[in-house]
Amino acid sequence: MKEVLFEIGPFTIYGYGFMIALGVLAAFLVGMYREKKYAVGDDQIFSMGIWCLVCGWGAAKVLFIITEIPTFIENPKYFLETLASGFVVYGGLIGGILTGYVFCRVKKLSFLKYFDLVMPSIALAQAIGRFGCLMAGCCYGKVTESAFHLIFPAACNYAPGGVPLIPTQLISAAANFLNFLALLFLAKRTKSDGQVGGLYLIFYSIGRFLIECLRDDPRGSVGLLSTSQFIAIFMLIAGIAIFVYCGRKYPKEANVEERSEKEEGEKQ
Repeated sequence: MKEVLFEIGPFTIYGYGFMIALGVLAAFLVGMYREKKYAVGDDQIFSMGIWCLVCGWGAAKVLFIITEIPTFIENPKYFLETLASGFVVYGGLIGGILTGYVFCRVKKLSFLKYFDLVMPSIALAQAIGRFGCLMAGCCYGKVTESAFHLIFPAACNYAPGGVPLIPTQLISAAANFLNFLALLFLAKRTKSDGQVGGLYLIFYSIGRFLIECLRDDPRGSVGLLSTSQFIAIFMLIAGIAIFVYCGRKYPKEANVEERSEKEEGEKQ
């Protein structure tokens, strides 16, 4: 509910962009810390993260354009109007994961190990980024009579002002943060590489599908479902398939987390 954080001369710092940047920074820091702590690779997480960030951003934009084709045909200027704001999270996820796979193949790294390493950080970035949605007033919820609500000012560019709305931004942030904590907890207990990544897809898809039922902002649709709900169904199936398949085919050669903790205990 604070679209502009502050201004420095000709530069304007927006709350949405600031929180997205903060989420990305947190994701990088957590990912690099876990890479070193659990000896997953050879300091490749930063380079891979940059590639995934850039390609994921592009994929998120492309999916937005695809879902909004009728609008673009009707109003071509809409492309310029949404150049800096129109993105679909699932496009970023799919693009980022595919980029990570290609990166690991080129660098001859274990994709499944990095898949497990990165996905908790993605959940954290999403949790922080949703506060950017709150500041901008986008991704807002339906009108509610519940005491648990938000009221945006009349000057808000996206959400309707002066009416109580379901705080979907806060609900999304909480769900993503719980996903982050759950994945960190389960990372020490999964028996196969790739299962943490699969669990991320399962948890996120279920949460996103349900939260979409509470939103009331303009979005693309596929029949009775929003675009995100439609994609969530396939992401859920993919997550379950990855979890089961990896559990059967790719047992961990060595539990690096347990090994790291054991070595730390021996040093003490």
